[in-house]
Amino acid sequence: MSKKALQNIMVLDFSRSIAGPYCTKLLAAFGAEVIKVEEPKRGDPARYEGPFRDDRPDPEGSALFLYLNTGKKSITLDLQAVAETNLLKMLIKEADVLVENFPPGYMADLGIGYEKLAKINPGLIMVSLTDFGQDGPYRNYQGGRLVENALSGYMYVNGDPGREPLAGGGEQPAYQGGLHAYAGILAALISRQLTGRGWYIDVSIMECMASLHQFTVNRYAYSGKIQKRGGNRHIWSHPVTVYPCRDGHVLVCAGTEDQAEMLLTLVGETDALNDPRFESGIQRLIHADEFDGLVKPWFLDKTKKEIVEICQEWRIPVAPVNEIPDLYEDEQLRAREYWIELDHPVAGRLPYAGAPFRMSETPAVYSRAPLLGEHNEEIFISRLGLTEAEMGQLKKDGVI
Repeated sequence: MSKKALQNIMVLDFSRSIAGPYCTKLLAAFGAEVIKVEEPKRGDPARYEGPFRDDRPDPEGSALFLYLNTGKKSITLDLQAVAETNLLKMLIKEADVLVENFPPGYMADLGIGYEKLAKINPGLIMVSLTDFGQDGPYRNYQGGRLVENALSGYMYVNGDPGREPLAGGGEQPAYQGGLHAYAGILAALISRQLTGRGWYIDVSIMECMASLHQFTVNRYAYSGKIQKRGGNRHIWSHPVTVYPCRDGHVLVCAGTEDQAEMLLTLVGETDALNDPRFESGIQRLIHADEFDGLVKPWFLDKTKKEIVEICQEWRIPVAPVNEIPDLYEDEQLRAREYWIELDHPVAGRLPYAGAPFRMSETPAVYSRAPLLGEHNEEIFISRLGLTEAEMGQLKKDGVI
């Protein structure tokens, strides 16, 4: 299919590491031309983050970089050296979107803040992703996933009751920032169709994480009640929890009365149906240890696959707690062709996660991540009209 949702949209990707590159990865998957602008010689710092294929460090073989930069083109450019030059202005004039995640004020200090760039290209949509946003008392704080988990309040509600708060696994704050930036860009593109003008988008990763609270924040605003940590048990009903089984763990969500009754019947504990300790979700939660003592032996005797098949047949919501290798074999993900195999000249052929949503008429299209500066000639000579001699001088001067 030749038609792409974001075809004819050109994106300059000045971002590094995770948040910005994840945003532009999604833009590239749905048809935008994403030109990744990297520092000469070293490139994106993500190129030096492991793991590497066969444990051999190589800036062209970082798993993190390869995943986050599929579908992009790479050019090298020293922004400090070219900030006020025609070379950068030519790129800006052609761009629809610019994404950056430098510290607040960095681009303005170089003389290429949004106000100046908008004079060069009034239709430009510029996105700045930072830990805390472009203003406020935290704007210059050092951030990171643990800091954002803590300051957003998200860490407070995670973990076991009676123990210290627990951060979520992985770099979820950065990925949330990338998703919100992607949504902001799409909204700005629609607005530009109506008004003809571009917009500046200021994304705070702390605010992205704070927005995930949903009803926990509203509950406090309405009632003054603070949600406590519940660990793997739901705060209102039981059994909504994790049980061990023969080959791992399963998640059980039998939170309604009929689901709990079905579970007790399934495991052969019908006498418990008349036990007042288990007559409601709250009572089952108060007596959770006793309830678990009745049903756990049934789970321990079976595999994840057996449990899920039986429980789902009985309409009891149960799912395996997948380990990472399980994801590659998960029949649902395989049936929907979620995993995409791409071949890379350094890393070889590997599976990559697909986009988290599908579009019926303009599906995502994937290609491998670029080598550092792989598209210099295409962009600087074929697109911008530089001569080979001019490009050679720029390289000699360390500009590209």
